[in-house]
Amino acid sequence: MLIPPWLRDPRRHRAVFALALPMVFSNVTTPLLGLVDTWVIGHLGQAWFLGGVSVGATLINLIFWLLGFLRMSTTGLTAQAHGAASAEGQLDTLARALGLAVGLGAALLLLLLPFLPALIALSGGSPEVQFYANEYVSIRIWNAPAALCNLVIMGWLLGMQDARSPMLLLIFSNLVNMVLDAWFVLGLGWQVKGVASATLLADYCALGLGLWLVSRRLRHLSAEVWHGAWRRWRQWPALRRLLGLNRDIFIRSLCLQLCFAFMTLQGARLGDVAVAANAVLLNFLMLISYGLDGFAYAVEAMVGRAIGRRDRQGLREAIALNLGWAGLIALGFTLAFALGGGLLIAHITDIPAVIAEANRQLPWLVAMPLLAVWCYLLDGVFIGATRAREMRNSMLVAVFAGFFPIWWLCQAWGVAALWAAMAALMTGRGLTLGWLCWRLERDGRLLEQARPEPSA
Repeated sequence: MLIPPWLRDPRRHRAVFALALPMVFSNVTTPLLGLVDTWVIGHLGQAWFLGGVSVGATLINLIFWLLGFLRMSTTGLTAQAHGAASAEGQLDTLARALGLAVGLGAALLLLLLPFLPALIALSGGSPEVQFYANEYVSIRIWNAPAALCNLVIMGWLLGMQDARSPMLLLIFSNLVNMVLDAWFVLGLGWQVKGVASATLLADYCALGLGLWLVSRRLRHLSAEVWHGAWRRWRQWPALRRLLGLNRDIFIRSLCLQLCFAFMTLQGARLGDVAVAANAVLLNFLMLISYGLDGFAYAVEAMVGRAIGRRDRQGLREAIALNLGWAGLIALGFTLAFALGGGLLIAHITDIPAVIAEANRQLPWLVAMPLLAVWCYLLDGVFIGATRAREMRNSMLVAVFAGFFPIWWLCQAWGVAALWAAMAALMTGRGLTLGWLCWRLERDGRLLEQARPEPSA
Protein backbone atom coordinates (compact mmCIF):
# COMPACT_ATOMS: atom_id res chain seq x y z
CA MET A 1 0.00 0.00 0.00
CA LEU A 2 1.33 3.41 -0.98
CA ILE A 3 1.95 5.85 1.84
CA PRO A 4 -0.15 9.01 1.37
CA PRO A 5 1.95 12.06 0.43
CA TRP A 6 0.79 14.02 3.49
CA LEU A 7 2.01 11.23 5.78
CA ARG A 8 5.49 11.57 4.27
CA ASP A 9 5.50 15.35 4.68
CA PRO A 10 7.75 16.26 7.65
CA ARG A 11 5.93 19.57 8.04
CA ARG A 12 2.78 17.72 9.08
CA HIS A 13 4.67 15.85 11.79
CA ARG A 14 6.44 18.98 12.99
CA ALA A 15 3.04 20.66 13.37
CA VAL A 16 1.92 17.85 15.69
CA PHE A 17 5.04 18.03 17.85
CA ALA A 18 4.97 21.83 17.95
CA LEU A 19 1.69 21.51 19.86
CA ALA A 20 2.30 18.26 21.74
CA LEU A 21 5.84 18.56 23.12
CA PRO A 22 5.42 21.88 24.97
CA MET A 23 2.42 20.46 26.81
CA VAL A 24 4.32 17.27 27.72
CA PHE A 25 7.24 19.33 29.08
CA SER A 26 4.95 21.60 31.08
CA ASN A 27 3.13 18.57 32.55
CA VAL A 28 6.43 17.34 33.96
CA THR A 29 6.63 20.36 36.28
CA THR A 30 3.40 19.36 38.07
CA PRO A 31 4.77 16.28 39.90
CA LEU A 32 7.95 18.23 40.64
CA LEU A 33 5.85 20.79 42.49
CA GLY A 34 4.28 17.99 44.54
CA LEU A 35 7.75 16.73 45.44
CA VAL A 36 8.82 20.21 46.61
CA ASP A 37 5.67 20.57 48.73
CA THR A 38 6.40 17.19 50.30
CA TRP A 39 10.06 18.04 50.86
CA VAL A 40 9.51 21.37 52.64
CA ILE A 41 6.66 20.07 54.82
CA GLY A 42 8.42 16.77 55.44
CA HIS A 43 11.24 18.64 57.21
CA LEU A 44 8.95 20.12 59.90
CA GLY A 45 9.30 17.06 62.11
CA GLN A 46 5.65 16.05 62.60
CA ALA A 47 3.58 13.79 60.34
CA TRP A 48 0.39 15.79 60.83
CA PHE A 49 1.81 18.74 58.88
CA LEU A 50 2.23 16.55 55.81
CA GLY A 51 -1.09 14.85 56.43
CA GLY A 52 -2.91 18.19 56.67
CA VAL A 53 -1.41 19.46 53.41
CA SER A 54 -2.19 16.15 51.69
CA VAL A 55 -5.86 16.16 52.75
CA GLY A 56 -6.35 19.84 51.98
CA ALA A 57 -4.59 19.71 48.61
CA THR A 58 -6.57 16.60 47.62
CA LEU A 59 -9.87 18.38 48.30
CA ILE A 60 -8.93 21.55 46.42
CA ASN A 61 -7.33 19.72 43.50
CA LEU A 62 -10.38 17.50 43.12
CA ILE A 63 -12.63 20.57 42.85
CA PHE A 64 -10.37 22.27 40.31
CA TRP A 65 -9.98 19.03 38.33
CA LEU A 66 -13.76 18.67 38.07
CA LEU A 67 -13.90 22.25 36.79
CA GLY A 68 -11.32 21.46 34.10
CA PHE A 69 -14.14 21.71 31.57
CA LEU A 70 -13.31 25.42 31.45
CA ARG A 71 -10.06 24.65 29.63
CA MET A 72 -11.49 21.94 27.38
CA SER A 73 -14.54 23.82 26.12
CA THR A 74 -12.50 26.98 25.60
CA THR A 75 -9.92 25.10 23.51
CA GLY A 76 -12.51 23.56 21.21
CA LEU A 77 -14.53 26.73 20.64
CA THR A 78 -11.45 28.91 20.17
CA ALA A 79 -9.81 26.46 17.75
CA GLN A 80 -12.94 26.47 15.61
CA ALA A 81 -13.06 30.27 15.62
CA HIS A 82 -9.36 30.35 14.74
CA GLY A 83 -9.89 27.94 11.85
CA ALA A 84 -12.77 30.06 10.59
CA ALA A 85 -10.58 33.21 10.90
CA SER A 86 -13.29 34.73 13.11
CA ALA A 87 -11.70 37.36 15.33
CA GLU A 88 -15.10 38.03 16.91
CA GLY A 89 -15.46 34.36 17.78
CA GLN A 90 -12.00 34.23 19.36
CA LEU A 91 -12.67 37.33 21.48
CA ASP A 92 -16.20 36.33 22.44
CA THR A 93 -15.18 32.82 23.50
CA LEU A 94 -12.46 34.23 25.75
CA ALA A 95 -14.80 36.81 27.30
CA ARG A 96 -17.61 34.32 27.99
CA ALA A 97 -15.27 31.70 29.41
CA LEU A 98 -13.48 34.22 31.67
CA GLY A 99 -16.84 35.51 32.89
CA LEU A 100 -17.92 31.97 33.72
CA ALA A 101 -14.59 31.29 35.48
CA VAL A 102 -14.90 34.39 37.66
CA GLY A 103 -18.51 33.49 38.51
CA LEU A 104 -17.63 29.92 39.44
CA GLY A 105 -14.65 31.12 41.48
CA ALA A 106 -16.86 33.49 43.45
CA ALA A 107 -19.44 30.73 43.93
CA LEU A 108 -16.78 28.42 45.35
CA LEU A 109 -15.78 31.07 47.88
CA LEU A 110 -19.38 31.63 48.95
CA LEU A 111 -20.41 27.98 49.08
CA LEU A 112 -17.30 26.23 50.36
CA LEU A 113 -15.94 28.55 53.04
CA PRO A 114 -18.80 27.91 55.52
CA PHE A 115 -18.60 24.13 55.05
CA LEU A 116 -14.85 23.56 54.99
CA PRO A 117 -14.60 22.07 58.52
CA ALA A 118 -17.41 19.61 57.77
CA LEU A 119 -15.86 18.55 54.44
CA ILE A 120 -12.44 18.05 56.00
CA ALA A 121 -13.97 16.07 58.88
CA LEU A 122 -15.11 13.51 56.31
CA SER A 123 -11.46 12.59 55.73
CA GLY A 124 -11.42 10.91 59.13
CA GLY A 125 -7.92 12.11 59.98
CA SER A 126 -6.60 12.92 63.41
CA PRO A 127 -7.57 16.25 65.03
CA GLU A 128 -4.13 17.63 64.17
CA VAL A 129 -4.43 16.59 60.50
CA GLN A 130 -7.90 18.11 60.28
CA PHE A 131 -6.72 21.32 61.90
CA TYR A 132 -3.87 21.82 59.42
CA ALA A 133 -6.01 20.70 56.47
CA ASN A 134 -8.54 23.37 57.39
CA GLU A 135 -5.72 25.91 57.75
CA TYR A 136 -4.43 24.98 54.28
CA VAL A 137 -7.80 25.04 52.51
CA SER A 138 -9.02 28.26 54.16
CA ILE A 139 -6.08 30.06 52.48
CA ARG A 140 -5.86 28.08 49.26
CA ILE A 141 -9.57 28.46 48.38
CA TRP A 142 -9.00 32.18 47.76
CA ASN A 143 -7.06 31.34 44.61
CA ALA A 144 -10.19 29.86 42.99
CA PRO A 145 -10.93 32.83 40.67
CA ALA A 146 -7.30 32.98 39.52
CA ALA A 147 -6.93 29.22 39.08
CA LEU A 148 -10.13 28.95 37.02
CA CYS A 149 -9.22 31.97 34.88
CA ASN A 150 -5.82 30.38 34.26
CA LEU A 151 -7.59 27.27 32.93
CA VAL A 152 -9.52 29.45 30.48
CA ILE A 153 -6.39 31.32 29.38
CA MET A 154 -4.50 28.08 28.77
CA GLY A 155 -7.39 26.66 26.78
CA TRP A 156 -7.73 29.84 24.72
CA LEU A 157 -4.04 30.01 23.87
CA LEU A 158 -3.99 26.35 22.89
CA GLY A 159 -7.06 26.88 20.72
CA MET A 160 -5.12 29.67 19.00
CA GLN A 161 -2.57 26.96 18.04
CA ASP A 162 -0.06 28.33 20.56
CA ALA A 163 1.30 25.64 22.89
CA ARG A 164 4.44 27.52 23.93
CA SER A 165 2.56 30.19 25.89
CA PRO A 166 0.62 27.64 28.03
CA MET A 167 3.93 25.86 28.64
CA LEU A 168 5.50 29.14 29.76
CA LEU A 169 2.49 29.82 31.97
CA LEU A 170 2.62 26.43 33.71
CA ILE A 171 6.37 26.43 34.19
CA PHE A 172 6.35 30.01 35.51
CA SER A 173 3.53 29.24 37.95
CA ASN A 174 5.18 26.10 39.29
CA LEU A 175 8.63 27.70 39.61
CA VAL A 176 7.19 30.66 41.51
CA ASN A 177 5.33 28.20 43.72
CA MET A 178 8.49 26.20 44.47
CA VAL A 179 10.55 29.29 45.33
CA LEU A 180 7.84 30.70 47.60
CA ASP A 181 7.40 27.28 49.22
CA ALA A 182 11.01 27.22 50.31
CA TRP A 183 10.98 30.88 51.40
CA PHE A 184 7.71 30.85 53.35
CA VAL A 185 8.15 27.44 55.03
CA LEU A 186 11.91 27.07 55.58
CA GLY A 187 12.81 30.77 55.66
CA LEU A 188 9.87 32.44 57.42
CA GLY A 189 8.61 29.40 59.33
CA TRP A 190 5.00 29.73 58.20
CA GLN A 191 4.55 25.92 58.11
CA VAL A 192 1.31 24.83 56.41
CA LYS A 193 0.19 28.43 55.91
CA GLY A 194 3.39 28.96 53.91
CA VAL A 195 2.60 26.16 51.44
CA ALA A 196 -0.96 27.41 50.93
CA SER A 197 0.16 31.03 50.58
CA ALA A 198 2.83 30.06 48.03
CA THR A 199 0.23 28.41 45.80
CA LEU A 200 -2.16 31.32 46.24
CA LEU A 201 0.39 33.92 45.17
CA ALA A 202 1.75 31.73 42.36
CA ASP A 203 -1.70 31.42 40.80
CA TYR A 204 -2.28 35.17 40.85
CA CYS A 205 1.21 35.79 39.42
CA ALA A 206 0.39 33.29 36.66
CA LEU A 207 -2.90 35.09 36.02
CA GLY A 208 -1.01 38.34 35.50
CA LEU A 209 1.36 36.66 33.04
CA GLY A 210 -1.54 34.92 31.31
CA LEU A 211 -3.47 38.13 30.80
CA TRP A 212 -0.35 39.73 29.34
CA LEU A 213 0.13 36.80 26.93
CA VAL A 214 -3.51 37.09 25.87
CA SER A 215 -3.28 40.87 25.43
CA ARG A 216 -0.41 40.41 22.99
CA ARG A 217 -2.68 38.32 20.77
CA LEU A 218 -5.57 40.78 21.04
CA ARG A 219 -3.61 43.90 20.07
CA HIS A 220 -4.13 43.33 16.36
CA LEU A 221 -7.93 43.28 16.62
CA SER A 222 -9.66 46.13 14.88
CA ALA A 223 -12.08 48.57 16.49
CA GLU A 224 -14.90 46.85 14.60
CA VAL A 225 -14.20 43.59 16.43
CA TRP A 226 -14.29 45.28 19.83
CA HIS A 227 -17.41 47.23 18.93
CA GLY A 228 -20.49 45.40 20.11
CA ALA A 229 -18.47 42.87 22.15
CA TRP A 230 -20.74 43.34 25.19
CA ARG A 231 -23.85 42.78 23.10
CA ARG A 232 -22.36 39.63 21.55
CA TRP A 233 -21.18 38.37 24.95
CA ARG A 234 -24.78 38.32 26.21
CA GLN A 235 -26.21 36.41 23.23
CA TRP A 236 -28.11 33.49 24.72
CA PRO A 237 -27.46 30.84 21.99
CA ALA A 238 -23.69 31.22 22.38
CA LEU A 239 -23.91 31.22 26.18
CA ARG A 240 -26.20 28.21 26.03
CA ARG A 241 -23.71 26.35 23.87
CA LEU A 242 -20.87 27.10 26.28
CA LEU A 243 -22.92 26.04 29.31
CA GLY A 244 -24.07 22.85 27.57
CA LEU A 245 -20.50 21.93 26.66
CA ASN A 246 -19.29 22.53 30.20
CA ARG A 247 -22.17 20.57 31.72
CA ASP A 248 -21.46 17.48 29.61
CA ILE A 249 -17.69 17.60 30.20
CA PHE A 250 -18.33 18.00 33.93
CA ILE A 251 -20.52 14.86 33.98
CA ARG A 252 -17.83 12.98 32.05
CA SER A 253 -15.10 14.12 34.47
CA LEU A 254 -17.24 13.30 37.51
CA CYS A 255 -17.78 9.73 36.28
CA LEU A 256 -14.06 9.29 35.66
CA GLN A 257 -13.20 10.59 39.12
CA LEU A 258 -15.80 8.25 40.59
CA CYS A 259 -13.94 5.27 39.14
CA PHE A 260 -10.57 6.39 40.51
CA ALA A 261 -12.07 7.12 43.92
CA PHE A 262 -13.69 3.67 43.90
CA MET A 263 -10.32 2.05 43.18
CA THR A 264 -8.78 3.80 46.17
CA LEU A 265 -11.66 3.16 48.58
CA GLN A 266 -12.22 -0.44 47.52
CA GLY A 267 -8.47 -1.04 47.67
CA ALA A 268 -8.51 0.26 51.25
CA ARG A 269 -11.21 -2.30 52.10
CA LEU A 270 -8.91 -5.04 50.79
CA GLY A 271 -6.18 -4.04 53.24
CA ASP A 272 -3.18 -1.77 53.68
CA VAL A 273 -1.01 -3.75 51.27
CA ALA A 274 -3.64 -3.55 48.52
CA VAL A 275 -4.17 0.21 48.82
CA ALA A 276 -0.40 0.84 48.93
CA ALA A 277 0.21 -1.31 45.84
CA ASN A 278 -2.59 0.47 44.01
CA ALA A 279 -1.10 3.83 44.93
CA VAL A 280 2.22 2.79 43.38
CA LEU A 281 0.60 1.58 40.16
CA LEU A 282 -1.73 4.57 39.89
CA ASN A 283 1.39 6.74 39.81
CA PHE A 284 2.45 4.80 36.72
CA LEU A 285 -0.98 5.41 35.19
CA MET A 286 -0.54 9.12 35.88
CA LEU A 287 2.83 8.96 34.11
CA ILE A 288 1.09 7.46 31.07
CA SER A 289 -1.41 10.30 31.02
CA TYR A 290 1.39 12.89 31.18
CA GLY A 291 3.03 11.29 28.15
CA LEU A 292 -0.14 11.02 26.07
CA ASP A 293 -1.93 14.21 27.12
CA GLY A 294 0.36 16.30 24.93
CA PHE A 295 -0.99 14.60 21.81
CA ALA A 296 -4.55 14.88 23.15
CA TYR A 297 -4.03 18.64 23.48
CA ALA A 298 -2.55 18.78 19.99
CA VAL A 299 -5.46 16.96 18.39
CA GLU A 300 -7.94 19.24 20.22
CA ALA A 301 -6.38 22.30 18.61
CA MET A 302 -5.86 20.74 15.17
CA VAL A 303 -9.33 19.18 14.92
CA GLY A 304 -11.00 22.40 16.06
CA ARG A 305 -9.09 24.42 13.47
CA ALA A 306 -9.96 21.93 10.70
CA ILE A 307 -13.64 22.11 11.64
CA GLY A 308 -13.54 25.90 11.63
CA ARG A 309 -12.07 25.78 8.12
CA ARG A 310 -14.49 23.05 6.98
CA ASP A 311 -11.37 21.10 5.96
CA ARG A 312 -12.31 17.42 5.92
CA GLN A 313 -8.90 16.26 4.69
CA GLY A 314 -7.18 18.33 7.38
CA LEU A 315 -9.49 16.78 9.97
CA ARG A 316 -8.58 13.26 8.88
CA GLU A 317 -4.88 14.09 8.83
CA ALA A 318 -4.99 15.59 12.32
CA ILE A 319 -6.67 12.48 13.75
CA ALA A 320 -4.40 10.02 11.92
CA LEU A 321 -1.13 11.81 12.72
CA ASN A 322 -1.86 12.24 16.41
CA LEU A 323 -3.19 8.72 16.82
CA GLY A 324 -0.12 7.33 15.08
CA TRP A 325 2.39 9.17 17.23
CA ALA A 326 0.45 8.59 20.44
CA GLY A 327 0.25 4.89 19.57
CA LEU A 328 4.04 4.75 19.24
CA ILE A 329 4.48 6.53 22.59
CA ALA A 330 2.01 4.08 24.18
CA LEU A 331 3.98 1.15 22.78
CA GLY A 332 7.12 2.66 24.31
CA PHE A 333 5.41 2.84 27.72
CA THR A 334 4.30 -0.78 27.39
CA LEU A 335 7.84 -1.94 26.60
CA ALA A 336 9.27 0.17 29.44
CA PHE A 337 6.85 -1.30 31.99
CA ALA A 338 7.37 -4.83 30.67
CA LEU A 339 11.16 -4.59 30.88
CA GLY A 340 11.65 -2.29 33.86
CA GLY A 341 8.39 -2.19 35.80
CA GLY A 342 9.73 -4.34 38.59
CA LEU A 343 12.73 -2.07 39.06
CA LEU A 344 10.51 1.01 39.13
CA ILE A 345 8.33 -0.55 41.81
CA ALA A 346 11.39 -1.42 43.91
CA HIS A 347 12.59 2.19 43.69
CA ILE A 348 9.26 3.58 44.84
CA THR A 349 8.83 1.32 47.89
CA ASP A 350 10.97 -1.09 49.90
CA ILE A 351 8.10 -2.87 51.67
CA PRO A 352 8.29 -6.53 50.53
CA ALA A 353 4.53 -7.23 50.70
CA VAL A 354 3.70 -4.09 48.69
CA ILE A 355 6.39 -4.91 46.10
CA ALA A 356 5.01 -8.42 45.72
CA GLU A 357 1.41 -7.24 45.28
CA ALA A 358 2.37 -4.48 42.84
CA ASN A 359 4.35 -6.97 40.76
CA ARG A 360 1.35 -9.30 40.65
CA GLN A 361 -0.75 -6.49 39.17
CA LEU A 362 2.02 -5.16 36.90
CA PRO A 363 0.73 -6.98 33.75
CA TRP A 364 -2.33 -4.73 33.85
CA LEU A 365 -0.03 -1.68 33.68
CA VAL A 366 1.93 -3.25 30.84
CA ALA A 367 -1.28 -3.49 28.80
CA MET A 368 -2.81 -0.21 29.98
CA PRO A 369 -0.99 2.22 27.60
CA LEU A 370 -2.21 0.33 24.54
CA LEU A 371 -5.72 0.08 25.98
CA ALA A 372 -5.95 3.72 27.06
CA VAL A 373 -4.26 5.60 24.22
CA TRP A 374 -7.37 5.51 22.06
CA CYS A 375 -9.72 7.07 24.59
CA TYR A 376 -7.16 9.76 25.50
CA LEU A 377 -6.74 10.81 21.87
CA LEU A 378 -10.40 10.46 20.91
CA ASP A 379 -11.36 12.61 23.90
CA GLY A 380 -9.20 15.28 22.27
CA VAL A 381 -10.97 14.79 18.93
CA PHE A 382 -14.39 15.29 20.49
CA ILE A 383 -13.22 18.29 22.52
CA GLY A 384 -11.89 19.91 19.36
CA ALA A 385 -15.19 19.10 17.65
CA THR A 386 -17.08 20.51 20.68
CA ARG A 387 -19.08 17.29 20.88
CA ALA A 388 -19.12 16.89 24.63
CA ARG A 389 -22.48 15.11 24.57
CA GLU A 390 -20.88 12.12 22.82
CA MET A 391 -17.99 12.17 25.31
CA ARG A 392 -20.47 12.16 28.18
CA ASN A 393 -22.49 9.28 26.75
CA SER A 394 -19.37 7.26 26.01
CA MET A 395 -18.17 7.68 29.59
CA LEU A 396 -21.56 6.72 31.05
CA VAL A 397 -21.60 3.51 28.97
CA ALA A 398 -17.99 2.65 29.87
CA VAL A 399 -18.56 3.25 33.60
CA PHE A 400 -21.93 1.61 34.12
CA ALA A 401 -21.74 -1.12 31.46
CA GLY A 402 -18.00 -1.75 31.79
CA PHE A 403 -16.19 -0.67 34.94
CA PHE A 404 -18.68 -1.60 37.65
CA PRO A 405 -20.06 -4.81 36.04
CA ILE A 406 -16.54 -6.16 35.43
CA TRP A 407 -15.52 -5.38 39.01
CA TRP A 408 -18.68 -7.07 40.31
CA LEU A 409 -18.13 -10.22 38.24
CA CYS A 410 -14.43 -10.45 39.16
CA GLN A 411 -14.58 -9.59 42.87
CA ALA A 412 -13.03 -12.93 43.79
CA TRP A 413 -9.81 -11.77 42.11
CA GLY A 414 -9.21 -9.18 44.85
CA VAL A 415 -6.98 -6.33 43.72
CA ALA A 416 -6.90 -7.69 40.17
CA ALA A 417 -10.66 -7.10 39.90
CA LEU A 418 -10.08 -3.36 40.27
CA TRP A 419 -7.49 -3.34 37.50
CA ALA A 420 -9.69 -5.48 35.27
CA ALA A 421 -12.43 -2.90 35.78
CA MET A 422 -10.04 -0.06 34.92
CA ALA A 423 -8.97 -1.90 31.77
CA ALA A 424 -12.64 -2.33 30.85
CA LEU A 425 -13.24 1.39 31.44
CA MET A 426 -10.41 2.47 29.14
CA THR A 427 -11.29 -0.10 26.48
CA GLY A 428 -14.98 0.79 26.61
CA ARG A 429 -14.28 4.48 26.21
CA GLY A 430 -11.96 3.84 23.29
CA LEU A 431 -14.41 1.55 21.50
CA THR A 432 -17.46 3.77 21.93
CA LEU A 433 -15.62 6.97 21.03
CA GLY A 434 -13.97 5.25 18.07
CA TRP A 435 -17.31 4.01 16.75
CA LEU A 436 -18.92 7.43 17.20
CA CYS A 437 -15.97 9.17 15.53
CA TRP A 438 -16.06 6.78 12.56
CA ARG A 439 -19.82 7.16 12.12
CA LEU A 440 -19.78 10.95 12.38
CA GLU A 441 -16.83 11.30 10.02
CA ARG A 442 -18.34 8.85 7.51
CA ASP A 443 -21.53 10.90 7.36
CA GLY A 444 -19.63 14.19 7.19
CA ARG A 445 -21.18 15.33 10.47
CA LEU A 446 -17.91 15.63 12.36
CA LEU A 447 -17.26 18.86 10.47
CA GLU A 448 -20.52 20.32 11.73
CA GLN A 449 -20.44 22.40 14.88
CA ALA A 450 -22.49 20.58 17.53
CA ARG A 451 -25.55 22.33 18.89
CA PRO A 452 -26.75 22.14 22.50
CA GLU A 453 -29.56 19.82 23.49
CA PRO A 454 -33.02 21.39 23.63
CA SER A 455 -33.12 20.90 27.39
CA ALA A 456 -29.86 22.76 27.99
